[in-house]
Amino acid sequence: MDYGKTAPAVLEGVGGESNVESLGHCATRLRFVLKDASKADRAAVEAAPGVITVVESGGQFQVVIGNDVAKAYAGITRISGLGADRAPAKGGKASRSGSAGSVPRGNPLTRLVDVISSIFTPFLWTLAGAGLLKATIVLVTKLGLVAETSQEFTVLNAAGDGVFFFLPVLLAVTAAKRFGSNQWTAMAIAGSLVYPAIGALNEAGDPVSFFGIPMVMVAYASSVIPVILAVYVQSFVERGLDKALPSSIRNFITPMLTIAVMVPLTLLTIGPASDWAGQGASSLIGWLFGLSPAVAGAVLGGTWQIMVVFGIHWGLVPMMANDLAVQGHSLLYGPLVAASAAQGAAVLAVMLRTRSKSLKKLAGPAAVSSFLAGITEPAVYGVNLRLKKPFVYACIAGAVGGGIASAGGSASTAYIMPGLLSLSAYLEVGSFALQLIGVGVAVALSFGLTMALGFKDIPEDTAEAAEAPEVPETGAAGADSADGAASERPAGEAFEVATPVEGRVLALADVPDPVFASGTLGDGAAVAPTSGEVHSPIDGTVVSVLPHAYGLRSPEGVEVLVHIGIDTVRLGGEHFTTAVRQGDHVRIGDPLGEVDLAAVEAAGYDTTTMVIILDTAGTGVVRTTGHAEVEHSTVLLSLGPERELTPVG
Repeated sequence: MDYGKTAPAVLEGVGGESNVESLGHCATRLRFVLKDASKADRAAVEAAPGVITVVESGGQFQVVIGNDVAKAYAGITRISGLGADRAPAKGGKASRSGSAGSVPRGNPLTRLVDVISSIFTPFLWTLAGAGLLKATIVLVTKLGLVAETSQEFTVLNAAGDGVFFFLPVLLAVTAAKRFGSNQWTAMAIAGSLVYPAIGALNEAGDPVSFFGIPMVMVAYASSVIPVILAVYVQSFVERGLDKALPSSIRNFITPMLTIAVMVPLTLLTIGPASDWAGQGASSLIGWLFGLSPAVAGAVLGGTWQIMVVFGIHWGLVPMMANDLAVQGHSLLYGPLVAASAAQGAAVLAVMLRTRSKSLKKLAGPAAVSSFLAGITEPAVYGVNLRLKKPFVYACIAGAVGGGIASAGGSASTAYIMPGLLSLSAYLEVGSFALQLIGVGVAVALSFGLTMALGFKDIPEDTAEAAEAPEVPETGAAGADSADGAASERPAGEAFEVATPVEGRVLALADVPDPVFASGTLGDGAAVAPTSGEVHSPIDGTVVSVLPHAYGLRSPEGVEVLVHIGIDTVRLGGEHFTTAVRQGDHVRIGDPLGEVDLAAVEAAGYDTTTMVIILDTAGTGVVRTTGHAEVEHSTVLLSLGPERELTPVG
């Protein structure tokens, strides 16, 4: 289905963009709130390609698409200004269509890494392109084609450096979508952090206070963690204000108060915390260099990219500048080329091993940027940190190579970006031979570890997610993944779908929603849940995750939708937590997430959970269990040859 054709037909059918108050989508439907419902042509919308039916309910014009609703939604947002970050919620209050999304699994550090990586994903190509441009600028200045004092250099350098300088503003947009904050308010907060007058207060070095409260000024340009934390806190501030303020003033008072609170709060707390962490790292590295240059080089080479991720590397910049001013060189630069080149080598290995076309395309320019200019952001945020293990391999290699480089007293005599094109700055101090050996060892070790030990691949999209197996971590091509989906069942064997929730079985026709009840989306059953735990009903791949709904696809191609509650999309993810991400492989009984049933019911929503077979993949008719009560181990649906329904496992 070409949803590029669906979008204009649907948009015209609802009365045009000017007739749309807001647009969002749930697991299967486009949800329009129209200014004038009489202008909508229901028949025309239902005739649009890809549209199953139209339901008008709860003040919404709901266009039922099915499992590919996200494609139709993307098609509409591409040709219009719709898709705002807020939509009317139950009772007239505002809710955020861009809720926090799925909650990554793992320890707090793993979850933080996943959040940071996902926030960088939308503008990775821009970041990679800008990094490659910076590498090119360094090259042409080294070749003497453009002088660093020329106006041409100023213009080109601004073109390459602008995205990095204003990185907090870009992060504000994507972080707002991740955390469910107002993205325009988030941009206003980020813009304040990099505002020239704020930067001037930092550069002046004079005491700064805010209504008598001492304020520690730091540099926010190119920073990462401060703005992400600020936008995260912003989401709570906005939710609190939305609940407290009357609707007549909420639209303008909420942004005003949020900006007024968050900018000083960030400057007073989050920024100084990052600065203190940087100063602590600076003191430790300085002490280590006095103790042993080799040990210090290993520590700095291994942790440099980690410090970059958390923004605490800025604590070392004043020490570097002071060293250059006082003694004409800085030992702190010694291990940094090895650290940057190691990230480039890891991403180069990823390019050779990954099956994802998007990663291959991104890895090329990211590797060039890391190697030549020492600009590692595209490599780190776009590839290595997302895959986790290549980032770890590169840090290990950076430690080894950095230790070798610093053992010979290698130091830079200029303020540089630590790339291969800047190696000439290391010629005058220390052993240049050990610097080259250290870089070479870092590159070889990082590349070798990534190629030999492998990593868990990231599919390009949901279609690839269903097909691409994990890159074997043992290095053996074709090895089975420990968490991979089950193999296909033998021909003729029934396909069984377990119940995702415990409770009482209902006929689909009894569900108080015309789309589900009519079987328009597909056959299935419903369960009135008695437990908030939601488990996977099949072995397969998670192809979509909303806080209230999960789309799953089996190896045979059977698509199953688990939809928790009626119209619960309006809760904006509140009272729901998720335990999986798109692309994860699950087995029957694996946890998908949890829902606070009492809270959802108290909010006025029906918690009936639907289990719908969206695509039977030719496996036969759907039959429902004869059990009145079901547990997680009970088979709810069966497809294929006639057989008695029995508990799974």
